[in-house]
Amino acid sequence: MGSDPQYAKYPLLPVAQHIFTLTNPSAPKSVQQTSLKSIQDAITEHKMAPLYRYLSHPIEGILNTSGVSSSSPAKPTGRKPSAVGLVASRHSKPSLDLPWDEALFEKLKKENDEELEGYKKEEEEAEEKAGETEVQAARGKRAEFYARVGDKDRAIAAYEEVFEKTGVLGTKIDLVLAIIRMGLFYGDKLLVKKHVDRAKTLVESGGDWDRRNRLKAYQGLYFLTVRSYNLAAPLLLDSLSTFTSYELCSYSSLVVYSVLAGSVSLKRVDFKSKVVDAPEIKAILGDGEDKLSALSGALSAGPGADEEMTDAASGTKTAVNLSTLGSEVPEAEVAIDFSPLAQLVSSLYTGNYSSFFGALASVEVKFLTKDRYLFEHRGWFVREMRLRAYQQLLQSYRVVGLESMANDFGVSVDFLDRDLAKFIAAERIPCTIDRVTGKGIIETNRPDDKNKQYNDVVKQGDQLITKLQKYGQAVRLRGSERA
Repeated sequence: MGSDPQYAKYPLLPVAQHIFTLTNPSAPKSVQQTSLKSIQDAITEHKMAPLYRYLSHPIEGILNTSGVSSSSPAKPTGRKPSAVGLVASRHSKPSLDLPWDEALFEKLKKENDEELEGYKKEEEEAEEKAGETEVQAARGKRAEFYARVGDKDRAIAAYEEVFEKTGVLGTKIDLVLAIIRMGLFYGDKLLVKKHVDRAKTLVESGGDWDRRNRLKAYQGLYFLTVRSYNLAAPLLLDSLSTFTSYELCSYSSLVVYSVLAGSVSLKRVDFKSKVVDAPEIKAILGDGEDKLSALSGALSAGPGADEEMTDAASGTKTAVNLSTLGSEVPEAEVAIDFSPLAQLVSSLYTGNYSSFFGALASVEVKFLTKDRYLFEHRGWFVREMRLRAYQQLLQSYRVVGLESMANDFGVSVDFLDRDLAKFIAAERIPCTIDRVTGKGIIETNRPDDKNKQYNDVVKQGDQLITKLQKYGQAVRLRGSERA
């Protein structure tokens, strides 16, 4: 039997997304203003004095490039390396500053000190009058306090202190997951990798079912941030039917991550079974009967997936709200237009290449450029999806006209020629382009697997014979020396 998850509320990862939006040059001004207000509200509500200083201080703050303060000099240009994971890029500058208010900071700091003093007294009283359980509870409150206010180093140190003093495996896993979220908040990939491996070891030593499933989402999201989409796809797709990690991301975001990772990395057979025909995804991206079948349970959607999303069956997929999927959802999700994603999946699988590039462009604008985990790899993703579409079309033909293929994709001949040339030069597409005669011919050079295996056997056999001959000569020499 597993216990309920602990330490799952903080840090507030949506705040990190708002910080990213402020520095994202692709974000509209109105969206940035909304994010700025959300950050200010969160800082005030949760008394986040350390995060406020980290972001907005006139000299040391990573966001306040102008320095709104009468008593302090303007912040010099440049950004601390530690801030790169939290903002859109190393050199991006927010179009809106987070104003520095010395009086507000002092007020928040005073409230933080008072709250910490209360936890200290609670821990001292527990040590004197109560048992180890109460002492650990007080230490846990202090760790969550540091995570809530955005003090990364102290939060991690406090979580580690609680970890060392507890013997309950489930609690240990929850503490490591909390440290992973601190790493994700600040974009510290090395910290995340270290503790994902640590959590995996703990789970394998006897973790309960719920924590095993939660760890899948954590691992999948980590692999997404380091561009290992082939490793992220199976984990994220497996998480769809049993997702409960709302402290990590919303279910809508999980669907987006799963579909994108599966589209770019899965083989065609797996792509069909795990993305195109997956009931959890059909319930969101499907049309008509497919969506109704998934929602009604006619298609098996795995444990916990038959009771959700009953409101989506009557409407279009342009405003799917998935906030009722879990047992404990912190707040209602913003409706997302999934139609570009649905069109991308459909056009790739059905070979409707005339609409593929348009769908890919829409996905880039509406998803890749807006999400902090996808933004860094958007160029790579678009390039790999183009490659996948080219490979899918060319594998069906021995010879294809360059102009015909350009017409299929709705692009110019020159663009297709340049784009294919890059992939051919990198040996990603086995073909040649002949533009000397006529309007251009693309001839595929399909690798012959049997001949390749035969050549490998001959090559390895020759190497083995050579080694045996050298070994035989060495043995004979040693024998003559003994004689």
